[in-house]
Amino acid sequence: MTGAVAHANESVLAETAKPEQWAIQTGNYANTRYSELDQITRENVGDLRVAWTFSTGVLRGHEGSPLVIGDVMYVHTPFPNNIFALDLANDGKILWRYEPQQDPEVIAVMCCDTVYRGVAYADGMILSHQADTTLVALDAKTGEEKWKVKTGDPAIGETNTATVLPVKDKVIVGVSGGEYGVRGRVTAYNLSDGSEAWKAYSTGPDEEMLVDPENTMVLGKPIGKDSSLNSWEGDQWKIGGGTTWGWYSYDPELNLIYYGTGNPSTWNPSQRPGDNKWSMTIMARDADTGMAKWFYQMTPHDEWDFDGVNEMILTDQEIDGTPRKLLTHFDRNGLGYTLDRETGELLVAEKYDPAVNWTTGVDMDPNSDTYGRPAVVAEYSTAQNGEDTNTTGVCPAALGSKDQQPAAFSPKTNLFYVPTNHVCMDYEPFRVAYTAGQPYVGATLSMYPAPDSHGGMGNFIAWDGVKGEIKWSLPEQFSVWSGALATAGDVVFYGTLEGFLKAVDAETGEELYKFKTPSGIIGNVMTYVSGGKQYVGVLSGVGGWAGIGLAAGLTNPNDGLGAVGGYAALSDYTELGGQLTVFELPGDVAAAPATEEAPADGTTSG
Repeated sequence: MTGAVAHANESVLAETAKPEQWAIQTGNYANTRYSELDQITRENVGDLRVAWTFSTGVLRGHEGSPLVIGDVMYVHTPFPNNIFALDLANDGKILWRYEPQQDPEVIAVMCCDTVYRGVAYADGMILSHQADTTLVALDAKTGEEKWKVKTGDPAIGETNTATVLPVKDKVIVGVSGGEYGVRGRVTAYNLSDGSEAWKAYSTGPDEEMLVDPENTMVLGKPIGKDSSLNSWEGDQWKIGGGTTWGWYSYDPELNLIYYGTGNPSTWNPSQRPGDNKWSMTIMARDADTGMAKWFYQMTPHDEWDFDGVNEMILTDQEIDGTPRKLLTHFDRNGLGYTLDRETGELLVAEKYDPAVNWTTGVDMDPNSDTYGRPAVVAEYSTAQNGEDTNTTGVCPAALGSKDQQPAAFSPKTNLFYVPTNHVCMDYEPFRVAYTAGQPYVGATLSMYPAPDSHGGMGNFIAWDGVKGEIKWSLPEQFSVWSGALATAGDVVFYGTLEGFLKAVDAETGEELYKFKTPSGIIGNVMTYVSGGKQYVGVLSGVGGWAGIGLAAGLTNPNDGLGAVGGYAALSDYTELGGQLTVFELPGDVAAAPATEEAPADGTTSG
C-alpha cells in the first residue's frame, strides 16, 4: 500500500482518510460520497433536529458543499465566490472571509446560473476556481493569498463552475462554456506556485490532446492518428465544445484521473457532421503527464446536448466471480455505464430511467462494427429530422436523466444512490453563426415531465452497477438536483428542489426523515464529527439550470435553455436563499451502535 500512497497528494489522502472530516467535495478520490460515520442510523435518524445555521449572504444557486478539516469548516458561495472559514469549536465563529473582486460581466456568459461546486484542500491551502477562471490558493489558516493564476478568458465565453482536484503536486482544472463555442480542455497547475504543468484539449490534433495514436485505447483498440480531426468538418473542432465542467476522480494505484467531456458546439447537429470526437467522452489520463490511457465516447455526434461531464465513481466489485476495478458513470443521455477503469473495457450500458427513448440501447458485441455505439431512434433524431424542425417527445431532456448532481455508493449495499431528472423535451435546431463571447447554441427547447408516469420531474433511485438495473425508485415532484450522501449508518441523504432534506433507508428506500430548509436544495449533503458528535450539513439556495427561472428572474418559458417553462411551478414552493443548515441528534453523544461490517474488498455478498 505504501507504493500506492506515494502516487497521490499525501495531504489529501491523509485528510480524506479521517471519517470525521469532509476533506474533498466528493468525499474521497473515488467519488463515492460515502461516510463511515454511523452515529446517525436508520433507527434514530427520525430524531434529527437543526443544530445551527449560517447565512452566506449571497442568493442564486448554491451547489457543492462545505469542507471540514479539523475543527474548521470552509463554506463557499456562488458568484462572487466568497469563502468563509468557520470555527466549529467556537460556535461557528468566522475565522476569516475571502471576498474576491470579480467583474460582474462574467455573469452574462454563465449559461446556467452563477453556481460554484466548491473549494478543495491540499497542502495547507484552500483552492478556489472562480467564475472568471481565476484559480487562487489561500492559506487555510489565515485566508491569505499564496498565489493565483488566470486559467481562461471570459471575453470568449470561458468561465468556471466546477471544483478542482488536487493530485500529487498538481491541481487539475477544467473549463466551462460549451454554449459559447469554447474548446474544452483540462489543465494541471503546480501546487507550489500555480505554474502550468500540462494541458490536454478535448478536440483537435493528437499532440494538443495528449494522445498517443498507438497506445491510447478506445474499446480495446488503438485510437489511431488524427482521431479527433477526422471526425469534424474543417476547423469546427476549434470551437467544438467538449468542455470539462464536471467532477474528477483519481485512482492512486493506477495513477489515472477520470473525467467526462461535454457537448459539441453548436446544439445544431447539422452544422457539425461526424462523430465530433472527443466530445461526450470518458477520459482516463496519467496524472503526471496528462497522456491519455483510454477514451470511450458515449454519444457520438450528439443531437440533444447530452453533456458527458457527470462524475466517475470508482469501486472494486466482482463481475462474473472475478474482482474488477470498476468505473460507474450516470450519463446525461440516460444510460448508466460500468467500465473497467484500468483498460476502458465496456461492461454495462443500461437505461437508469425507463422514460429514455432516444436510443434502443448500446451495441455490446465487441465484434460488431457499431460496438459501443447507441442505436438512435429515428423519430427522436434531431439530425435526421433536420434544421427548423421541432422534434417532440425526446426523453430525457437536454439536462439529462441526471446532470452534475453527484450520486453516492455504499460498499455495504453495493448500490449507487442516484438523484435523477424525469424530464422530456421538444428540440428545434436552427443555424447559428459563431461570434466569440456570444451564445453559440442553435436550438430552441421546451421541457416537461416524462409522460405516462407519476407526473413529477424526478426520481431518487438505487442502482446496481454490476447488473445495470434499478433496485428501487422514489418519485419526486421536481428533479432531484442535490448530491446524495450514503453512510455506514445505513442512511442515504439527499435534498429536493422544494427545499427538503430527506433521509431514506439504504436497503429499502423507505423515507425516514425530512425537513424543509429555507430554500430549494441543489447543494450536496455532507457529514462530519465535531466534539465527538456526528452532524449532517447541506447548502440550500435554489438555482442551477433547473432553478434558473427563479434564480435569474426569468419568465419566458423558452429561456434558460428551455428550463424556465418546465420548472415554472417551482416558485409555488420555494424562494431564493443562501443558507447552510446543519443537523444533529438530540442530547449528548451516544455510543455508536454496532454496524455490520462491509466486505473489505467491496464485493457483493451472496
